[in-house]
Amino acid sequence: MNNRPDWDTYFMNISRMVSSRATCLRRKVGALLVKERRILATGYNGTPSGITHCQETGCLRESMSIPSGQRHELCRGLHAEQNALLQAALHGVSVQGGTLYCTNQPCVICAKMLINAGIKEIVIEDDYTDELAVEMLREAKIKIRKLAHSKQQVFNSKDSD
Repeated sequence: MNNRPDWDTYFMNISRMVSSRATCLRRKVGALLVKERRILATGYNGTPSGITHCQETGCLRESMSIPSGQRHELCRGLHAEQNALLQAALHGVSVQGGTLYCTNQPCVICAKMLINAGIKEIVIEDDYTDELAVEMLREAKIKIRKLAHSKQQVFNSKDSD
């Protein structure tokens, strides 16, 4: 019996684990950039390095009752996809031709960045309503696949010491 997860499940499980580091009060998102079955960079949503986390300051967008997907400029944080791209750039790693595994569909801002970074495929687990993002990704001929929620767990807390 083979208990090994397939590649998509393996990478999505890691994306979910990465999302556990997110400091956003509204949504926990994890992203993984992969090329030729090798992890290039990870990212989760939260404030820039050295900036106080929203967990401490509170969410400006929440306090102003701004709906999800609107007024991104009022958010203190970066999206998981943005952080993954920035980590790759910071370390001089090309992501051109790579695949993004993300717990949620990218927004239009992230979609534009992924297009210009040369990402060829995006694999998501959950939707995020942004039709313009989907339209632009399709026009750029970036393949988008949605995985069913994995039945395999990332880890078993009972096994930890």
